[in-house]
Amino acid sequence: MLNSFFKRKQDESAMRDANRLPPGQSLTNKFPVLHYGPVPPFNPAAWNFRVWGEVEEEKSWTWEAFNQLPRTSLTMDIHCVTTWSKFDTLWEGVSVRALLEAGFFRLKPAARFVIQHAEYGFTANLPLEVVLAENFLLATHFDGQPLTPDHGYPLRGVVGAIPAQPDLKTPYFWKGAKWLRSLEFAASDRPGFWERAGYHNDADVWKEERYG
Repeated sequence: MLNSFFKRKQDESAMRDANRLPPGQSLTNKFPVLHYGPVPPFNPAAWNFRVWGEVEEEKSWTWEAFNQLPRTSLTMDIHCVTTWSKFDTLWEGVSVRALLEAGFFRLKPAARFVIQHAEYGFTANLPLEVVLAENFLLATHFDGQPLTPDHGYPLRGVVGAIPAQPDLKTPYFWKGAKWLRSLEFAASDRPGFWERAGYHNDADVWKEERYG
């Protein structure tokens, strides 16, 4: 146990020296579970995912159809507002930008923000440019396996840092909603669940924008 502690501290120092550890964060080799409320049930026959709001035409996919959409794999560092950071995490899922570029849906000119709608009415908000960047994913898999229920199965939003692209904005991990059911493209911003509870609306990890 003592050896693992010193190894973690050594790895943490290396990430800090590489400018990959944001201020106020500590490295973890675990994957802590944090959410509000119970884990929702999943019925693949009744589940659907839709995009709506400031789009030319609302789109909806069943679970089977969603799994036929183009897939993307992405390795990112993720940073939780509760101060843990996990590095080189591997995710698989669907890129919103790829869907848009492939013509699966089209945005109206008024679209500027994205509201993630999840089970039990939970929401999380992001600027459109973040959702269309390479470091946002509609994830179904983590580390080569389907998401576990307490990490958002069957679908969650994921946003993190890509070390090779330091100019990409990196919000804290709460800005990706678990148990995701739809994306609403909106002309104006609306605070999500945690923002209404006092968390920072922008949530930039490098600026330590934890609370409003």
